[in-house]
Amino acid sequence: MASPGEKRWEHFPHMADIGVRGIAPTLAEAFEQAALAMCAVVTDPSLVRPETAVDIERHASDADLLLVDWLNALATEMSARRMIFSHFHVEIADGHLRATAWGERANPARHQPAVEIKGATLTELHVFQDAHGQWIAQCVVDV
Repeated sequence: MASPGEKRWEHFPHMADIGVRGIAPTLAEAFEQAALAMCAVVTDPSLVRPETAVDIERHASDADLLLVDWLNALATEMSARRMIFSHFHVEIADGHLRATAWGERANPARHQPAVEIKGATLTELHVFQDAHGQWIAQCVVDV
């Protein structure tokens, strides 16, 4: 506790990153929704035309790591191709993900991107089925 008039500094928590969560009846659909949530951090997905398809394949030993790998692959494609995505189809079997993401080249005037996604992190990473049978796929993305 500082005395009256004493000068001091302190650290305080600052949540600069953003959590994304997909909720759906199937694991694959939860991954699709998590991807949509990530893209919605950048812009309103309804502004993005699904003109160009990009195929992505990933493999991981568990669903948690597969989610991070999937979202990081999308972030890489967004950066490399200067694209924003708005529609996804994901298939998952035996730790293997096959997906197609549809979107278009980013148009700053129309999309007005808020941030750039740097990548998905292990923070708050969790993929599970809730008591109602819904799949939840979540993590924090670095912006």
